[in-house]
Amino acid sequence: MGKTISGRIGGGSTGHNSREYSTNNVDQSRTHLNIDYCNEPIKEVYHKLFDDALERYNAKQTRDDRKIADYYEKISSGKQEKPFYEIIMQIGNMDDTGATTVSGEQAKVILDEYFQGFRERNPNLYVFSAHLHMDEATPHLHIDFIPYITGSTRGLDTRVSLKKALAAQGFEGEGRSNTEWNQWMASEKIALSQAMKRHGIEWEHKGTHEEHLSIIEYKKKERTEELEAVNAELAEKKVDLRIAADRINNLKTAETAYKDLKEKLAYDPEYLLPEPSSPLMLARTYKEEVARPLVKKLKSIIKSLFVQYHKVRDNLIRVTGERDKLLQENNRLSDENGSLTRENAILKEQNKGFRRLQKYFGPQKLEEMLNQTKAPRQREHQEKQANIA
Repeated sequence: MGKTISGRIGGGSTGHNSREYSTNNVDQSRTHLNIDYCNEPIKEVYHKLFDDALERYNAKQTRDDRKIADYYEKISSGKQEKPFYEIIMQIGNMDDTGATTVSGEQAKVILDEYFQGFRERNPNLYVFSAHLHMDEATPHLHIDFIPYITGSTRGLDTRVSLKKALAAQGFEGEGRSNTEWNQWMASEKIALSQAMKRHGIEWEHKGTHEEHLSIIEYKKKERTEELEAVNAELAEKKVDLRIAADRINNLKTAETAYKDLKEKLAYDPEYLLPEPSSPLMLARTYKEEVARPLVKKLKSIIKSLFVQYHKVRDNLIRVTGERDKLLQENNRLSDENGSLTRENAILKEQNKGFRRLQKYFGPQKLEEMLNQTKAPRQREHQEKQANIA
């Protein structure tokens, strides 16, 4: 069983979404079935997100006309950014997923599951208003968010920016037909499709070209995540390798110190048996007062040295083995890193090539061509099935 996914930009009417007021298409007898996740006043959210950055920004200004009195008002009256953005996510349509049907109830569960992971997937999109509606023709989800970045070197160090916020999450635009927003929306549709699949519903694509493109983008996203994981593991192994190298150097230093002390014991007057202080000193007196204390001192030093020396040698052998293993693991991860980087670059080129074809031939013609390439494989599959029967 398959159903379509609809993801589109909403008008951003938080009053309507929270049902502060209703329109004619709302069945108010079902409004109690809606899910209200959050509904924070947007101006309060702006104060929470940006007031500290605004104070730092204004403190640096030497002219009053360059200071910003209210960041929300500045964004609202400007043309570069919207104060907030809204997406509406929906499964199926009123014919196959009506709000009053069993399919509609299942869609509600799936949309709720999808939203639970939205904030974790999108750390740079502050969700201040989100509502799942069951009182209209089809279940659907409104998500209103403020895209922001931190550490900016232009304007406020924490500021509103949709393009930069999505870029910080790994979505980089490649021309007008493949913007950060388009890539991000494709990724969110994949997230919703995965929730659908967990409930036994396949994603039914509206066009073959959309399906093909989504697969390429999904593979590209997977390889990017794998590459990040490998890089993190590689960095960890490099730290372990550096620690092992430091330990080996310390052990080698200890071995050198042992050799130096060995030379000192052989030639330093402090550790040599002196001549009797007087020709008249008795042999017994010389033995008890001079020779025996020195021998006792030397025995203690030598015993301690032997223990430490063998510990050092054992540690050196063990740590050297650990270092060799880490070097091998480091080399393996470096090879895997290179392989994933090359595969990611190939997928990126495939993505660009497919979009160029789509732009040149048009979606409909490209879909026909893709269907033609599928036909021989479908016939071959049917013939195999017939032979088996």
